[in-house]
Parts: sequence; structure tokens; C-alpha cells
Amino acid sequence: MRHVRGVGMAAAGVAAVALLAGCGDGGDAKAGDGPSPTPSATTTSPAVEEPAEPTFADTPAGRLDKLAYENGWLVGDGSESAPSQYVVMICESMDTQNKVGTDPGEWIAERTEGDQAEVLKAGMPELCPRWSAKTLKALGGDHVWSYDDGTWTVKAKPVKPEFGADEGEIAPGTYRTTGDLKDCYWERTAKDGTVLENKFATSAQEITVTIRATDGQFKTERCGRWRIVK
Repeated sequence: MRHVRGVGMAAAGVAAVALLAGCGDGGDAKAGDGPSPTPSATTTSPAVEEPAEPTFADTPAGRLDKLAYENGWLVGDGSESAPSQYVVMICESMDTQNKVGTDPGEWIAERTEGDQAEVLKAGMPELCPRWSAKTLKALGGDHVWSYDDGTWTVKAKPVKPEFGADEGEIAPGTYRTTGDLKDCYWERTAKDGTVLENKFATSAQEITVTIRATDGQFKTERCGRWRIVK
């Protein structure tokens, strides 16, 4: 009798295991079904490294480049030379303009604005001391003005003309133009337009004219640029 009961208990155990297996998959388990696949782990993109901040040498050039970087000053389209190189280039160009007879102050004022002016103000004292004072004055509007072809009204305190203008106001004084002058014509007229003095030069290298305070207008054609000499 003990032996029979032992067999019955074993059979009951097998049946229980089978019943539990069926309940584990909702009772719909089929032969050959395996365990559900484990979801794959989410792929993480590698971290993007931030570009390193530029370093600058503790030199006049390095200090200017650092200052320009901190202030966002650009001297061109962003692909040109460093601000310190720009200052050196302008310094050498002012030497050249001085040699050919152009006033460096006027030259720099005509061509400089915005960030370029800020870079020159900050960099000239250390990188180009020989032109620093004239540059700072010129960028503030204090420089010699020249006059191209056009008709200029004589005023004791004229409004400075815009670069490239062909009319405006001019102060009394002695003016000179130099270069390869061909078919140059100029005239001084009274306020009513009467011609006081005029001249036509088919060829010349230098012409000097004195404009008086009582003159009305000064007209010039094909004479290059007139600059005051006194």
C-alpha cells in the first residue's frame, strides 16, 4: 500500500508541473515557443566635444587678438588675417601713402569704419606707435581733407565732404595737386559766378591755387585731388 501511494504522489507532482507551465503563458503556449526576447538596450550617441577656447600669447599682438576675440571684432569677412596682422598691414600702408604724398590720416579715415576702427584704436599704440596719434585723430574726424573734381562753395567753416563727393564746401587757403596732370581746368569765381581766375593746363606735374575768403566757388575738372598746404 505504501508503494502504491508513492507512485500516485509522483504522478500528481508531474501533473502539477504541467498545469503550472500552461498557466505561465496564458494557457495558449504552443510547442516550440521559446521565451520572449529581451528588449535591446538603447544606443547612446557619443558626447560631442566642445571646441577648445583659443589661447593668446602675452604680447602686443596676442593681447590685441584676445581683445578682438572677446569683443567679436572682425576686420574682414571672417577668413582674413588676425586683427594684429591687419594693424601691421595698415601701418605699412600708411608709410606708403606718406611716401607718395597722400595724407595718411585722410587715407585711413576714408577706408575705416566699424570693427576696423575699433581694432586700430586698440592696436595702433603698441603695434604701430609711429602712426598711432595721427590714426586716433583721423578716426575722430581730425585730418586733412582733399577735394576731387567738382564745384565747391567757399565757406570759412565748411562741412567736411563725404569721400567721393563732387560738390560741397571748401575752406579758404592754398591748395595743391600733383601727379601726371593732363587737360586740367580750374577756376575761382565770385559769389555771382563771375570768373576771377582760371587756367587750363594741357600737361603739368604740380599746380597750386589760392582760394580767398571772398571767393564764391572753386571749380575743378581733371585735376586730380587738391590738398591744402597752408
